[in-house]
Amino acid sequence: MDFRFGRRMAVVMWEHLAMRLIADGATPILRLVLANELETDDGYAFELARPLFLAAGDRISFEESKLVVVRASGEQVLPSGDWSTCCRIKSGRRN
Repeated sequence: MDFRFGRRMAVVMWEHLAMRLIADGATPILRLVLANELETDDGYAFELARPLFLAAGDRISFEESKLVVVRASGEQVLPSGDWSTCCRIKSGRRN
């Protein structure tokens, strides 16, 4: 996976609830979020080893296939987890 080009989008998943975040390392999260999985637009998911609180002002990015969280205080956190492929069934329109 190559995360060097462009902005990355991630969807935070927690028990069937989802919130779209921008994972570009520059855009701050607007409110407190509890995440257990981050899903990218290109069909991959980063499954966290344990749930993670992302606070308002935190910024997230994917660097060298790792999730990087930069807290509002400047502290950098590298949560552990594993990558997986998301399987989605797209509903087609029938005529």
